[in-house]
Amino acid sequence: MSSRTNPKVAVLMGGPSAEREVSLSSGRECAAALRGEGFEVVELDAGPDLCARLLDIKPDVVFNALHGRWGEDGCVQGLLEWMRIPYTHSGVLASALAMDKQRSKEAFRVVGLPIAESVIVPKVDVMADHVMAAPYVVKPNNEGSSVGIYLVQEGANGPPQLSDDMPEQVMVEQYIAGRELTVTVMGDRALTVTEIMTDGWYDYDAKYKPGGSWHVLPAEIPSEISDLCLDYALRAHNVLGCKGVSRTDFRWDDSKGADGLILLEANTQPGMTPTSLVPEQGEYRGMTFGQLCAWMVEDASCDR
Repeated sequence: MSSRTNPKVAVLMGGPSAEREVSLSSGRECAAALRGEGFEVVELDAGPDLCARLLDIKPDVVFNALHGRWGEDGCVQGLLEWMRIPYTHSGVLASALAMDKQRSKEAFRVVGLPIAESVIVPKVDVMADHVMAAPYVVKPNNEGSSVGIYLVQEGANGPPQLSDDMPEQVMVEQYIAGRELTVTVMGDRALTVTEIMTDGWYDYDAKYKPGGSWHVLPAEIPSEISDLCLDYALRAHNVLGCKGVSRTDFRWDDSKGADGLILLEANTQPGMTPTSLVPEQGEYRGMTFGQLCAWMVEDASCDR
């Protein structure tokens, strides 16, 4: 970062992914918070001219508020490394690894983290016949925020008929019943455990629409399960090589005790909207939203 009194921060948002609208919301919230902390902020909708825009703006730091493909999978991180502009969140390798659900599971398995069994199969095979005993979930291997998820219930008459915009290769994953838990990791510490409550499936609308879900913070769970969640989240963050802030999601079947805790996935670009989980956990630990965003800017670097 330069020695300017008020460092110039370019907040990247929007972009071309399926999660564009959420990213715009995250970016606007983070930009407002950073202005409140005294930073000079430029909001930048990431498009094909991104490199030229950054050369023109000359930011000291890029705050990456992109979600989904191109912004969360190592692509924009590679561009920022090439341009030698310090940026927030994880680097190229960790971002790419976390975005690829199947490969990240392989990393989790190596360090003994409990995961749901899954396979990558052609979309046409999934629509032709059940490729796994129900209940199971079908989803893209490289999208987030519950984009394009199909839940196939036990006793379903036939396989799911996937939409045309689903990729040619999809993940079919064992459905894990239980309570939704999540943990934020900030730097080298796990903050706390939140339980996410909904009236139904925790889908895209439940995540991002006001009233779609509500959060119990800290989660009302046994200390043994809370400690395991914190430990697993930090181990997931570290084995992927994450930097800055990440968030790891779990399911817990409370009838099975510790054996019922399953790690679903780790997110390197967790949402930063008014209904998001990371700001809530930061506030629980005594950090305002502005302070959280400022910490992320101060943590920014190249070679992440």
